[in-house]
Amino acid sequence: MKVSHIHITFCLFLFTFVFAGQACAQDDVEYRMELGVGANLTTYHGDLSNGLFTNMQPGGTVLFRAIINPRSAVRISAMVSKLKGEVGKANTKFPDITEKEYSFSNTLGDLSVAYEYNFWPYGTGRDYRGAKRITPFISLGLGMTYTHCKEGTYDYSQGQTEGGEYVPQYNSSKSVITGNVPIGVGVKYKIGDRTNLSLDYTFHVSFSDNLDGMDDPYRIKSSGLFKNTDCYSTLTLGLTYSLSPKCSTCHKDR
Repeated sequence: MKVSHIHITFCLFLFTFVFAGQACAQDDVEYRMELGVGANLTTYHGDLSNGLFTNMQPGGTVLFRAIINPRSAVRISAMVSKLKGEVGKANTKFPDITEKEYSFSNTLGDLSVAYEYNFWPYGTGRDYRGAKRITPFISLGLGMTYTHCKEGTYDYSQGQTEGGEYVPQYNSSKSVITGNVPIGVGVKYKIGDRTNLSLDYTFHVSFSDNLDGMDDPYRIKSSGLFKNTDCYSTLTLGLTYSLSPKCSTCHKDR
């Protein structure tokens, strides 16, 4: 009789432990948002560039994600970096600029909003059936670009010939503000229940040809929103922390 009581007590304890563990897993917390920072390398792509990864400049990023569901999110990012280039390394010839006559190192600011789509449901695997700790993703959005040109800007399409030489129109304003379209690809990895690591490469197509301080240096008229405009790319390593847990007893995104 004493042995039977021990067996019954042990079985009840084991059942309670297993049931509690399952209930805890089913009620694993989901989060509505992420907040964090990132380190990035920025590359200028324009009239004075000669490669996808030349003249990469370090910068910093602040990241915020609003989680829609395990497959999608809206990302807001604010970045500060630099754009750098020079005529001597452009491997091209300009009609009115001699080699090493012009170089720039401009401060860059970017504020972007992008939609992210995860190829696999992203999570710990407990809060969403089939979720994975690692997933590739793509992103597309809209952004604002700011550059500070130390020497002002030069517009070669509005210049004039003086003494047999073509002189571009000079603008003393050092600020260039325009829009851009960020197109990205990357991968996310969930380090812990609330910590997330991401690595993404984003190409920003701007609406301006003046991010380097030189507008239309070839003096060839072009039309179209993205034709003959400057671009830049960012390689960003980000670390975020999940915030705002959802109600554990409410309906979840399954």
